[in-house]
Amino acid sequence: MRSNKGTEVRPELRAALSGDELSRWYWTLAELTVLARELGVPRGGGKAALAERLQAALDGVAPPAMPPRTPSAGRQLAAPVKGCTVIPEGQRCSQVLREYFRREIGPSFHFDAHMRAFIAEGAGRTLADAITHWHATRQAAAQPQKIGSQFELNRFLRDWHAEHPAGSRAEALTAWRAQRNKPRRPAAE
Repeated sequence: MRSNKGTEVRPELRAALSGDELSRWYWTLAELTVLARELGVPRGGGKAALAERLQAALDGVAPPAMPPRTPSAGRQLAAPVKGCTVIPEGQRCSQVLREYFRREIGPSFHFDAHMRAFIAEGAGRTLADAITHWHATRQAAAQPQKIGSQFELNRFLRDWHAEHPAGSRAEALTAWRAQRNKPRRPAAE
C-alpha cells in the first residue's frame, strides 16, 4: 500500500494479506496471535514459528509441523544447595540457583547465555562445575553478543544508542516505531 507521498504504509494485519506481504513487515507477537486466532492457526512455538505458520496459512499451503512439546522440567533443585549438588535433567535457571551463585560468585552474577546453556545441558554435573564454567566464560561474555532475530527491538535499540549516545529512551522508541512501520524488503514485482 502506498501513501499519497509515494512511501509504503504498513498494511492492516488481516486474513487478506499474502504470506509474502506478512513477511515484509514487522509484527509484534500480540498482533500475530490475534491473526492466528482468527485463522485457527496454532499459536505455540514462539514468534518466528508462529509467523511461519501464518505465512503458510495465508498462502493456502500446508503449515510446517509443530515442534514436539518439550517434557516438563520435572523436579527442580530446592534450597539448600552446595557445590557438590548435581544438576538434574531439565533444571531451570531458578531463584534457588541464582541465590547460590550470587552467594558464591558475588553480586555481579547473572544468568547469561553461557550459564543458561550450561544449566540446560549440564545434567549430571555439579554446581561447583557451573561456577568454574562461569569464571572460564567471562572473557567471551564480555564480547558483544549476537541478539537473536526474535529480539528485533533489542537489536534496534542497541544499534540506535551506539549511533546516538546522547539520545533518550523516548527518542529511541520514536525511532523504533518509525522503523517498524517500514517494510523489511521491497515488494515483489
